[in-house]
Amino acid sequence: MSADASAEASDEAARGTAFVGDEHAGQHDARHLRRLAVAAIGVVYGDIGTSPLYTLKECFGEAYGIAITPPNVLGLLSLVLWALILVVTVKYVLFIMRADNNGEGGVLALMALAERAHGGHSGFVLAAGLFGASLFFGDGMITPAISVLSAVEGLTIATPAFRHVVVPLAVAVLVGLFAFQRHGTEKVGAWFGPVMILWFIALAVLGTMQIVRNPVVLAAIDPRHAVDFFARNGFAGFVALGAVVLAITGAEALYADMGHFGAKPVRVAWLGFVLPALALNYMGQSALVLQSPEAAHNPFYLLAPDWLLLPLVGLATLATVIASQAVISGTFSLMRQAVQLGLFPRQRIRHTSKRQMGQIYLPETNTRLLIGVIALVLFFGSSSGLANAYGVAVTGTMVATSVLAFVVIRRRWGWSLPLSIAVIGAFLVIDLAFLGANLLKILSGGWVPLAFAIALCMAMSTWHRGREAVARALREDSVPTEIFLKRLDQKQPIRVPGTAIYLTADGEMLPHALLHNLKHNKVLHERVVFLTIKTLGVPRVPRQDRVRVEWLRPDFLRLTVYYGFMQTPHVPRALVTAGRFGVRFDIMDTSFFLGRETFVPSVRPLLSGWREKLFIVLAKNAANAAESFCIPTNRLVELGGQMPI
Repeated sequence: MSADASAEASDEAARGTAFVGDEHAGQHDARHLRRLAVAAIGVVYGDIGTSPLYTLKECFGEAYGIAITPPNVLGLLSLVLWALILVVTVKYVLFIMRADNNGEGGVLALMALAERAHGGHSGFVLAAGLFGASLFFGDGMITPAISVLSAVEGLTIATPAFRHVVVPLAVAVLVGLFAFQRHGTEKVGAWFGPVMILWFIALAVLGTMQIVRNPVVLAAIDPRHAVDFFARNGFAGFVALGAVVLAITGAEALYADMGHFGAKPVRVAWLGFVLPALALNYMGQSALVLQSPEAAHNPFYLLAPDWLLLPLVGLATLATVIASQAVISGTFSLMRQAVQLGLFPRQRIRHTSKRQMGQIYLPETNTRLLIGVIALVLFFGSSSGLANAYGVAVTGTMVATSVLAFVVIRRRWGWSLPLSIAVIGAFLVIDLAFLGANLLKILSGGWVPLAFAIALCMAMSTWHRGREAVARALREDSVPTEIFLKRLDQKQPIRVPGTAIYLTADGEMLPHALLHNLKHNKVLHERVVFLTIKTLGVPRVPRQDRVRVEWLRPDFLRLTVYYGFMQTPHVPRALVTAGRFGVRFDIMDTSFFLGRETFVPSVRPLLSGWREKLFIVLAKNAANAAESFCIPTNRLVELGGQMPI
């Protein structure tokens, strides 16, 4: 064999080996993708997956006055199918999920990305992000209430005698769900995927059974039926969009949860399993209504034969509990983002899993959510009543997401202005149509999430402005660190053994706690550390990039610790990481000094009257910094005084 032939044979063998290796790697990747897709089905799609319980029931409800005729049934079904295609599939799954912030999604992650793309803080971007986040929190209250209520209402199909136990039973399920939050979802989370897979299989099978009996509903995939529906019903057809939107209520949660699994598994689960199951079920419900118009009062449960009704109610209750759990966990995550981005006062954050840092529990948020959810159940009393309140929160968040996405694709992706307007404009036309239809329901319940969102938005904007005003005031009343160190050489105070770590938001200025310590105790430790914790507009900061050490002089150093908005600061761990730079800390020989100002009304307030009072209330209810930063309480000294604001 010639040298050339030998080389050619070696290359062929190498290609063969590489091919086999790639094949095994591909098989491993495929298995991993399937596992993630199954997990995503359990966590990401719980909200939108339980929408068939109430969507078509509301579309055919008396509130909208749509006659149950074959053209109207096909028209409403076509609207539901195309809402799933255009909003969930095209807008969120294929487009918005590309606008991720280092793999994380959600309205606040998108806001942080838009601010970076804008090149700094923008009032417009901040307002869109705050309002979208506030509406998402409102959705976090309504979803558990309407989902569990609609599931338990299935008992009334078996016998009307259960009608009086629906609300108490729903309240009991919800109380149990929220009480379990402090234990975390790590143990039961493994059941989420299999239960939801069984749920979607049930949706598909029940729907297919009716489609086979009345296959005319397959024609609804033709969008002309939706167009004809508007032509026949006029303004009443537009109002009906307020019920159609219930089919897509989980789209924003889908985007917010993508960081747990990655975009590809979420897309695969939607396109390959969830969307077909939902479409089949909606078609099956419509086929049943075409055959028996009286079934319109609850077409989902009437899909099932009598012997399957109670097991289906049990499965639906499990599915709605899982959907509620996903929304609650998403709310915890969003609240942590708000706290880390400086939009809300510090809260106690407890990690419920040693292996998964994303599993957290916020006691105060959990309690407030429970109170809000129970109040909604008792106030509205039925899923139909809650449906009037549901759409406003969802569609408002969708509008905010579209607006923020415009900033990202224009400033970060570099799209031309005409193309950006064309793409986002198309999405906004749909979003605003849904929002407009839902705004018509304000008097019948839509005011609830809107009022909650406005109040929460005012609170977050007040906290954001107040922190900036306080920071400016403290800076004006402080001394630059550089000047202090020069004066220190001229007049040395008494030095005591050990290390003093002063937490400060501004690394360039001398911490007020140090000034108080010198003024009252007249001593300074042998080694002084100025510690600044900064939250960046990215989800996570790698450990190797977390700490920056700057020696100001042999006995003074500045330590800056960086975190992402999805991370919880942990000062002791950061001090261990600082050892990579030759800085060693003995925790038993280290004292942490923290300034703790008590805010009081001022003759010359930094904020307007009502904002001043609101900021003081928020500050009083903020969690202790030591607990928020995981500082050992037996090593903490708090110094401060009253600060007029």
